[in-house]
Amino acid sequence: MSERNRTEKRRELQEPGEQREKRALGDLRVNASRIEMRITELGEIGRNAGGGMDRTTFTPAELEAREWLKARLRELGLESRSDEAANIWARREGSSDRSENLPVIAFGSHLDSVPNGGRYDGALGVLLALEVMEVLAENDIRTRHPFELVSFSAEEPNPFGLSTFGSRTVAGKLTRRHLEGVRDPQGTLLVDALRAAGGDPDAFERARRRPEELAAFLEVHIEQGLRLLDRGIPVGIVSAITGIYREDVIVIGEANHAGTTLMANRKDALMAASELMLAFEAACREHPSEETVGTIGTIENRPNAANIIPGQVRFHLELRGRSRSDIGEALEAWEREAEAIMARRGVKLERKLLLDQPPAVMDPIIAEVCAKEASRLGYETLSLGSMAGHDAAHMASLTRAGMLFVPSLGGKSHCPDEESRIDDIEQTANVLLHSLLALDDQLNR
Repeated sequence: MSERNRTEKRRELQEPGEQREKRALGDLRVNASRIEMRITELGEIGRNAGGGMDRTTFTPAELEAREWLKARLRELGLESRSDEAANIWARREGSSDRSENLPVIAFGSHLDSVPNGGRYDGALGVLLALEVMEVLAENDIRTRHPFELVSFSAEEPNPFGLSTFGSRTVAGKLTRRHLEGVRDPQGTLLVDALRAAGGDPDAFERARRRPEELAAFLEVHIEQGLRLLDRGIPVGIVSAITGIYREDVIVIGEANHAGTTLMANRKDALMAASELMLAFEAACREHPSEETVGTIGTIENRPNAANIIPGQVRFHLELRGRSRSDIGEALEAWEREAEAIMARRGVKLERKLLLDQPPAVMDPIIAEVCAKEASRLGYETLSLGSMAGHDAAHMASLTRAGMLFVPSLGGKSHCPDEESRIDDIEQTANVLLHSLLALDDQLNR
């Protein structure tokens, strides 16, 4: 042993026990090979012939993925439970000799996918939560707070029409009445599908968690965009989750003969709708915040015949932004243009609000802890808003919540090409691990 090594060893032995413990915790790292293996293994469940992921809510593939997760938890000696909304929870108790009746620190994401989606969206957050539990177990680390892994049910839009199903239930935003009569297009009742997944619709409200039960929630997700990748930054720290505003818009014109109606006499609903949509795009493009975005996602033209001037067009308009004021500004700019277009073209509008979900600000304490731990580990980070909705948005109404993002190659998501580099995943997983340990040390409730 060199003199330098002997000196370091003597210094280590002279350190108080608590300092040695903290130093040992600081040396912990996740196992990237194990994470990569599990991404591949779980990614085979629900994989279709084209390489995409068909693991939508409460389908056989999604139920198989649930069983896969439960098996991995059993291997760690963790008993999992399914709550009444079929969310999967696995608990690791806090240290008995330092127990202060502290609430739970929870972390995880979801296993379900969109149709023909990718293998990272949602699932990566669950796999990294599993990895944290494994690192703690194999190093015999005892935390002050109980730690709970969670895999939420039905985060993605699904045939039952209730996305972020599990987290909304936990936050008390969904109740038994929201389930009544709900079916998928094949006629399957949601209550029956929920029972098959391990839920209990008859005692549905019991899935709600009380604020005093939770100290914090932290979720890892792929970014699903290009901001991290374009800057070459491996770890994103989410400042807020976008607000989402949706409307059903009907443009009412006048159907008439396509040959005999002169251009000056037309009230063409489709041409008016086209102009309205382009005006909506312009309002979003011209807004000063780059995180204010708008989409026209569905269009329905009636009567949709080659020789009839369209009399009615229906479309869904969606706005997302980091604040209510940003969303409101873009909407008002479009409304001013819409008034002028309607007057010029002689059409009318019918508008119905579908969703007005406010932005969810992530907890600054969690964000600060994540940034500090990333810096200590030598990783560069970027603070950014999430332009997609996530379970953390609903958990933020219940407890302090935070999110970490992993760069997405090509900014691709919700498609078979969805991918993230293992080096970025490893660094974000290490930030997750050490942020959870730091929160465990710092939070006193």
